[in-house]
Amino acid sequence: MSEGLPELQDAIDAFVAERDWAQFHTPKNLAMGVAIEAAELLEHFLWAPETASGAPDPARRAAIGHEMGDVLIYLVRLAQTLDIDLVAAASEKLALNREKYPIEKAKGRATKYLDLE
Repeated sequence: MSEGLPELQDAIDAFVAERDWAQFHTPKNLAMGVAIEAAELLEHFLWAPETASGAPDPARRAAIGHEMGDVLIYLVRLAQTLDIDLVAAASEKLALNREKYPIEKAKGRATKYLDLE
């Protein structure tokens, strides 16, 4: 069973403290880490045929999961550093997106909200 967000935050805190890395965890550095790890995640899909991207082999799937884990770790650490409740921020953003993308205009469409009619 996977752990929840509070347990993950505690584990990240312990990992960082054991290595005395908090001194390097400025918001700028952590935000850059999110972007870099997200780019590493994208590498797994670059040039892959559409059909292959949805069904990676077990080794690739594990590697993709590890990159997703890296993104999450940096994002959780950034939220901790800025004292942002990540779950609340995501919930608020989802509510804003519901307003931007009303079902009657957006359903079945991959159109930016500015271009919805």
